[in-house]
Amino acid sequence: MKLTIRELYDKMLQNMGSPGWWPAESKAEIIVGAVMIQSTNWQNADKAVANFRQLTNFNPDRILQLSTEELQAIVRPAGFYKNKSRAVKAIFSWLSKYNYDYSRICQSFGASLRKELLKLHGVGDETADVLLTYIFELPTFISDKYARILFTQLGVPGLTDYQSLAKRVKLPENFTNEEAQDFHGLIDEFGKVYFHPLTKFQESFLAGDQLIL
Repeated sequence: MKLTIRELYDKMLQNMGSPGWWPAESKAEIIVGAVMIQSTNWQNADKAVANFRQLTNFNPDRILQLSTEELQAIVRPAGFYKNKSRAVKAIFSWLSKYNYDYSRICQSFGASLRKELLKLHGVGDETADVLLTYIFELPTFISDKYARILFTQLGVPGLTDYQSLAKRVKLPENFTNEEAQDFHGLIDEFGKVYFHPLTKFQESFLAGDQLIL
């Protein structure tokens, strides 16, 4: 069956239900999680996130008060602890300039917000899009590894890196931010089930479907 982006989302939602993503209790926790998950798996990221919860309760000002050594120790289970520590500090330092007023930040930067995020240390394309969707509530497609694998299985060729997919996907105009959040969660939850090993995809409810971009 040939599917549009909207039809793919609807089919995944119907078969899987809302995943409730991003799994976090605050936006500060989402920010920490988005950095910790870079270049690692959820198990390692969760260990570092748990350290933040225990020692800072995700209070942004408390996080900024941590010394470099304290912050690196908290981040260490997620790997790349020096770079990720700098990224956490950079993001929360930038947000603190605006009193963590996400609406104000959106209004201030408008369409250039993504470019501003990419200027922050440790914020690449994927993390920027996660922040846009989950922190600033701007519907954005997150072209992560699971998305690239899924779309490849659905017949989209040439998906070699983040931008190779991001440049080709445009969410429907009526796509809400809640749907954008769910779409990312659905894709990642689908990937956890059907991409290990990849041959399991043929057992999924999307086997035989083709995506129209």
